[in-house]
Amino acid sequence: MDVGAGSGILSLFAAQAGASKVYAVEASGIVGYTQQLADGNADMGKTLQVIHAKVEEVDIAEKVDVLISEPMGTLLVNERMLETYLYARDRFLKPGGKMFPQVGRIHVALFSDAFLHQEVMAKATFWTQDNFFKVDLSSLYGSAVDGYFSQVVVDAFDTNVLVSDPASKILDLGTCTAEDLQDVVIPLDLEVKTQGPCAVHGLACWFDVLFPGTNNPVWLTTAPGQPTTHWFQLRCLMKAPIYVPGPGHRVQGSLHLKAHKFQSYDVHLTLTGPPAQPGGPPQTSSGVFDLKEPYYRQLTPAGWWGQASAGVSQEECQAQQYQQQQQQQQWGPAEQQQWAEQVRQWASQAGLVHASAQQSGQQGAAAGTGQVVGAGQMGQQGQQGGQQAAGGGSWRSMMQV
Repeated sequence: MDVGAGSGILSLFAAQAGASKVYAVEASGIVGYTQQLADGNADMGKTLQVIHAKVEEVDIAEKVDVLISEPMGTLLVNERMLETYLYARDRFLKPGGKMFPQVGRIHVALFSDAFLHQEVMAKATFWTQDNFFKVDLSSLYGSAVDGYFSQVVVDAFDTNVLVSDPASKILDLGTCTAEDLQDVVIPLDLEVKTQGPCAVHGLACWFDVLFPGTNNPVWLTTAPGQPTTHWFQLRCLMKAPIYVPGPGHRVQGSLHLKAHKFQSYDVHLTLTGPPAQPGGPPQTSSGVFDLKEPYYRQLTPAGWWGQASAGVSQEECQAQQYQQQQQQQQWGPAEQQQWAEQVRQWASQAGLVHASAQQSGQQGAAAGTGQVVGAGQMGQQGQQGGQQAAGGGSWRSMMQV
């Protein structure tokens, strides 16, 4: 049985592999094309029975030897198709039957990416304008910042941004229940592994799934550094980064996925790190993200959104960012102290409440950004507002924030 057959391509692959009967179950209107594809491949299609129904509504007399599906969404669990897959397992799979996929693993690691942080901050700069066609937008600036930082970021990132080994959560799809998927908690106790100080900007996430072959298991992975899939990777970006003085320090917390009625999850992330300065309190940062409302960053040239209009290519931007990261890892005590002071200054302004155009300019300069992307005239106005607010923020200061 192919659960959520879509076009029917996996059903046809099953027929190619020698299945004597394939139930292609599809609830959406695409099922007409599923049947057309089966009819257009008569040698394989004759083994297919296309069923237009939700799997919960299917009634067949026999149980099946194999379940196949593509139930994975962003961060594995988005769209909540896994629950339908488990229902089909309980209802239609023979004892000892095979599931493809059978195991899912969610991996998470700390990341440091100042460019991404300033990019997301820059998106809210449009709302600093106090004369947008004679309308003062600035009262919504704080809400805009909160809104942008509530979006998970979906793109493909370089492994260089990772600053810890990953932690993992295993979901055995052969034994777990739908109730297990309502609340998924991943405890975090991660050691920072850098050559110098860094700012932890949040948690990077990816997943892989296991197809237990007869001879060799096959893993489909969405990991950074591997060939990019249409799932990409995902990052939970914190509005308030955690400053880590150097390698060996640990960051604890949890990633909590809570299912909601819109076929997705609310993502609750809490991180606690070392004091920003000796004798100070531990740093804690938290955020709530809606997995259903992501920032699809892969739709923009990754890594150079904030400099696109300045004529900087993606490759140049990524190379410059990597060079700055390497320099940062070689800082001496004086530069580390300067970094700590900048972090303290940023933290004191972390309320992100707009008070005046001058304050917005200072915040924009600290963020080192002057670019805003919008649509039509509003986008042009937003870009002008972003440039005015940004002032002369340098790449170096941008990397430090």
